[in-house]
Amino acid sequence: MSKGGARNRSGPPADPESGRSERRGYSLTALPAEGYKGPVPDFPLPRRVVRNEYWTGSGRDRERVRERDEGATESVAERELGLWAWLWTTPQACAWSMPSESWRLMTIALYVRTFVICESDEATAADKGSLHRFADQIGMTTAGLAEMGWKVATDEVGARRAEHSAAGPAKPKSSRDRMKVVSG
Repeated sequence: MSKGGARNRSGPPADPESGRSERRGYSLTALPAEGYKGPVPDFPLPRRVVRNEYWTGSGRDRERVRERDEGATESVAERELGLWAWLWTTPQACAWSMPSESWRLMTIALYVRTFVICESDEATAADKGSLHRFADQIGMTTAGLAEMGWKVATDEVGARRAEHSAAGPAKPKSSRDRMKVVSG
């Protein structure tokens, strides 16, 4: 068993604005807030088969039967592909699309598969724990982003544009609005 040394999430996170981080060359890669606009790769995992399980007979003649549930299998496949497509619109997908990150596709697919399992009644505590670990590994959590050295860039221009459009155009004041009541 290892002793001492840095561990994931031990101590305060590195501050990319600090002098120490600057000396060490630590900086975060900015991911565009608007997300990834490129092609979505094919989902690399085979279709997950959903089976119904039940018992027939009674006493010593009981037999377990497992049948493929075509409707549930199709529903799970659609949900996985929908979640896969959505993930490829996130800022993190910009990093995943880099050739140096292509090895991460299976981990992303396993995150999708585990996410869909966790939405079902058959999810176990182990499934839910592994979902969080997968999310960290692909940068879908705050800690995962930091661990990867990624940061979602803030869209300051878009925020100002939204602020301006929410306020609406300034209504010119009429002469009546500009009048003041003067006493005396």
